[in-house]
Amino acid sequence: MSTMGDGTRAVRAGLPEPQQYEPTLPGPVFAAHYHLSGEPTGPYTYGRDANPTWDRLERAIGELEAPGEDVETTVFASGMAAISAVLLSQARTGDIVVLPDDGYQALPLVRAQLEEYGVEVRTAPTGGDGQLAVLEGARLLWIETPSNPGLDVCDVRRLVEAAHAGGTLVAVDNTLATVLGQRPLELGADFSVASDTKGLTGHGDLLLGHVTCRDAGLAASVRRWRKVVGAIPGPMEAWLAHRSLATLELRIDRQCANALALAEALSAHPAVSGLRYPGLPTDPSHAVASRQMRRFGSVVSFVLADRETAERFLLALRLVEDATSFGGVRSTAERRARWGGDAVPEGFIRFSVGAENIADLVADVERALSEAVTGR
Repeated sequence: MSTMGDGTRAVRAGLPEPQQYEPTLPGPVFAAHYHLSGEPTGPYTYGRDANPTWDRLERAIGELEAPGEDVETTVFASGMAAISAVLLSQARTGDIVVLPDDGYQALPLVRAQLEEYGVEVRTAPTGGDGQLAVLEGARLLWIETPSNPGLDVCDVRRLVEAAHAGGTLVAVDNTLATVLGQRPLELGADFSVASDTKGLTGHGDLLLGHVTCRDAGLAASVRRWRKVVGAIPGPMEAWLAHRSLATLELRIDRQCANALALAEALSAHPAVSGLRYPGLPTDPSHAVASRQMRRFGSVVSFVLADRETAERFLLALRLVEDATSFGGVRSTAERRARWGGDAVPEGFIRFSVGAENIADLVADVERALSEAVTGR
C-alpha cells in the first residue's frame, strides 16, 4: 500500500483478505457483548472495548495517515471526542498546554475544562508560527493548520522541532486538510487528529473523529481514555465512514479544484475583502502551505461589508446550503460570527466548497453577491 497512489489506497484501505462468497466490505457488526468462555484473551469481549467494524476503519485510516508504517488509530464518536481524548489523556495538574487562539470554536470550552483541572493553558496565533513564543515548559502543543475559520497556516516541521527539543508533545488537528492534503505524522507530530464528520467522510450525514499515533504508548493512553469515557462510535457510522473512503480522492480533488476556482473568482469581486485560501499564490500562507500540504482543502473564507450584506448573500444562494460544518460534497456557507465564538467580522463568510459543477457554483455565488450588494 505504501507505493500506491492516494486513490488506490483510499479504495482498498482496511479491507479484509478476500474470501469466497463474502462481501468485499463486510457489513456493520452490532454487538454489545460477544460469546466469551474462560479468560478474556481474545480481541472481542465487550462492545465498549472493540468492534470488528471499528477495527477495519481504524486500519484504513492508519493506512491513509502513514502509508506503509506501523501506526495505531483510534476512532471516536465525534471530532470533539477525539480532541478531548488527546488533551485530557495527556495533561495533568500543573502541566502547561499550548493552544491556538484562532482555532476551532469549541477549543475555549476545552481550555476551561483544562484550567478547572489545574492545567495552565497558553494561547498564541497560528499565523507566523506564533505558538513558538509560548512553548517553554509545555507538556503538549496543539496545532490547527489551516486554522478554522481564518485559514492561517503554520510551519508544522518548525514547530515540531522546537517542541520536541524541549520535551513537548505535538498534536495536529488535520480536519480541514484531511489525510490527503497533509500528513502530520510525516511532518513529525506525535498525534494526528481529525473530525471525520467533515472531509474524510464528506456526506454530512454522520459524526466521527479519530486519533492516529506512531508511539504505541501514546496510542494506548488515547484508547484507554475512550474506554473510560465511553466515547465510542456506532458500528453503522463506522461502516458508513469506511464505505465513504472509497471516493475520498475523487471528492477531495474535485472540491479542492473547485475551491481554488471559486477563490480566484472571488479575488476579482469588488464586494469581497479579506479573502483567504492557502492554494491561492497571493495568499499570505501559500508559501508555507506549499511546503507541507499536498492539497489545500475545500474551505474558502472572505468578508462582506456587514452582517446584513452577508445575510442577503446567504439567502440569495441557490446551490449552497446555509449550514455549519464543512468538507461535504454539497457546498455550504455560513456567517461565522452568528455563533459568537470566533474573532471574525460580522460579515465573515466561511464557504465550504462542494463537488458541484464549478461553472454553476461560481455563477450562483456571483449572482448572490450581486443581489446582496444591490439589495435586489
